[in-house]
Amino acid sequence: MWHERVPHLYESRLHLLVFFRLFNHNNNNMTFYHLGFLLLTFLVPGGTGQNDIECGMASLNTRIVGGTEAPAGNWPWIASLQRQRQHSCGASLITREWLVCAAHCFPFTPEEEPFSELRILLGYQSLDLDNPNGVNVSVLLVIPHEDYNNVTIENDIALIRIPPVNYTVYIRPVCLAAPDTFVGAGTDIWITGWGRINEGVDLPSPQTLREVDAPVVCNEECNESYGFITSNMICAGVPEGGRGSCQGDSGGPMVVNNGSQWVQLGIVSFAVGCARPNIPGVFARVSEYQSWIMERMNGSAPPGFVRIDTNNSECSGNAFLSAPLLLTLLPTFFTTVVLM
Repeated sequence: MWHERVPHLYESRLHLLVFFRLFNHNNNNMTFYHLGFLLLTFLVPGGTGQNDIECGMASLNTRIVGGTEAPAGNWPWIASLQRQRQHSCGASLITREWLVCAAHCFPFTPEEEPFSELRILLGYQSLDLDNPNGVNVSVLLVIPHEDYNNVTIENDIALIRIPPVNYTVYIRPVCLAAPDTFVGAGTDIWITGWGRINEGVDLPSPQTLREVDAPVVCNEECNESYGFITSNMICAGVPEGGRGSCQGDSGGPMVVNNGSQWVQLGIVSFAVGCARPNIPGVFARVSEYQSWIMERMNGSAPPGFVRIDTNNSECSGNAFLSAPLLLTLLPTFFTTVVLM
């Protein structure tokens, strides 16, 4: 990530009713307030699952604008895809047992790389330190988009299935942008990941999660830089550069704040270099894949889809590098695996 550093309990309905009686009787006691929040976060009547929890809620996140270091739990859906105990790609939790990632993070067939060799870390802030709030789970299934094209980078999306995890304030699902979502140029988005901090410069130990904000760039302007941007992609960046993703951030989320919820608009896909001037980063546009996601999840509890309309202009008029100047440059995938 190029820019600044971000770094069971469930019982019956009766227990919840008893709690509310106590809370009403002690409504000035902040202990009961925090206990109430935790109960509402974790408790699911019947114990059949936690899929009813509202998506995109980051209770520890006060990040709207600014650039200070974020504490653990700011982005509770972010995940690290691990190969041989090393970070490879980002991903984001969308239900208790499914994550969304980039298709190019999986260049091997299941025969070449069995799912048993992959791991998912959730709830982690620093990858090299003990994380009492994190879990390390196996990968049961990977479903890359069947029409992913490694030349045009079209349909750069994949689903990952894991054993069901319990939600906490550090592990929660993100909302996904629904079809017909419109986010105009200049809309502020956030990208998170454990990728390189500059071209050729790995994230130093203890590998603390990083965040960066950048404005959306309209597809017409983005296409001036690349020449092959489609409606399945969304771009972000600034003409002066210095704010964007880098190798190792692939598959991670691009999110936007929508009132009290965070909604994933894109999946880190590719760019030329790392946040270079006049060259936006490109992301798979999540809102184009609701049907594909639902069909591949095959009856599992669905993720939360949220339609957004920022009602601002489509293009900002910023000048980015034109496609003819990039014809001799190859897009660099934001993943250490592809570069190996």
